[in-house]
Amino acid sequence: MTTVPRPAFDLSADEARRIALRAQGLLGAPDRRSGVRGVLRRLGAVQLDTISVLARSHELIPYARLGATGRKTVENAYWKTKSVGTPPAHGSAGTTPAHESAGAPPARPNAFEYWSHAACILPIEEWPHFAFRRRAYRNRPHWNHELPDGVYDQVVKQLTTEGPLTATELGGAKRTSEWWDWSGAKVAVERALMYGEVVCVERRGWKRVYDLAERAVPADLLHDELDDTECLRRLVGLAGKSLGVGTRADIADYHRLKGEQVDAVIAESGLVPVTVEGWGKPAWADPAALAAPPRGRHRTTLLSPFDSLIWERARTERIFGFSHRLEAYVPRPKRVYGYFAMPVLAGGRLVGRVDPAREGRTLVAKQVTLEDARSVPAVAQALLEAASWVDCTDVRVERVEAPELREPLARELARALA
Repeated sequence: MTTVPRPAFDLSADEARRIALRAQGLLGAPDRRSGVRGVLRRLGAVQLDTISVLARSHELIPYARLGATGRKTVENAYWKTKSVGTPPAHGSAGTTPAHESAGAPPARPNAFEYWSHAACILPIEEWPHFAFRRRAYRNRPHWNHELPDGVYDQVVKQLTTEGPLTATELGGAKRTSEWWDWSGAKVAVERALMYGEVVCVERRGWKRVYDLAERAVPADLLHDELDDTECLRRLVGLAGKSLGVGTRADIADYHRLKGEQVDAVIAESGLVPVTVEGWGKPAWADPAALAAPPRGRHRTTLLSPFDSLIWERARTERIFGFSHRLEAYVPRPKRVYGYFAMPVLAGGRLVGRVDPAREGRTLVAKQVTLEDARSVPAVAQALLEAASWVDCTDVRVERVEAPELREPLARELARALA
């Protein structure tokens, strides 16, 4: 580990918490002019996941920050492209798909999908900074799926001639009904995605749409191949900015870097060393986050378990004193808080959990866990706002962990619904 310079600032635990909330867009007036795309660029990465309860996680992330943004608006902000003028050269001859008319204006994507913290939506301008990971994948000595001979070249040729396609259109995503039993075409196109020869800049429903990177990624980004040090310096700086303040482990976890990779570049990342009361570990902060005290309105909202505010469990416990774990993959008898328990953020603190479901036009709170009686109004507000967002007209609470709080919560909901 590198030697940590003398800290530039001493922060209280409360200051660090508020800096983290502001950096994540959950303290202060929401930036509605830049909307969902602004949220994506502020966070640097929005995690994807197959689970859909109220909505999919990548929809819940901007909802938590902006409020009731239309779900179609969210999808369009991520995936819809727009013309930007004269089409750039596509590279080698024959790479323009037959269905694309000659001279049609090019479409510059807003985002692409790649491996960051996990499978994430990333701003398209960050394509060059994941070159280090693409190189690492190309040099990877082993894979979980075998690639049949000739299939990789076949898939690339099909995308070249036919244009953007889903795995189903490439020949089928699976060999059997088992989720892990990928077809040869799926193995090949996912391998090409990891290598950077293929890119996903759109989803149809929940299906990735694959295209050649040379056709989909703007030329000024595609050919900006940076070395590993430049990539890591940028991602460490971005992680620090998105976190506001964080330890070495926090910063490494954001884009799933190794600790030694952070150590190698943090001195040139633009972040400044700080100490935080009670953390017991060196920390770094975005200097812009230290320039003015974090003030403004706190959001009251349900958070996706995949929200970047609470990605790292140790950080969540350190900042909020709140233990968070997704239990969707825990056997039912061993679950404590529910299948998709969503933390409730209010007043800059995590004050409870709700495990939601939908039954027609009713939002069902299958299990509610409250920190104390003071949390009741905030949890009711969060439930009602979420219900309205997903077009539910009623809220039903099935179970409250503290039985004495069930009636106060029911009264609060009834008063608002009346």
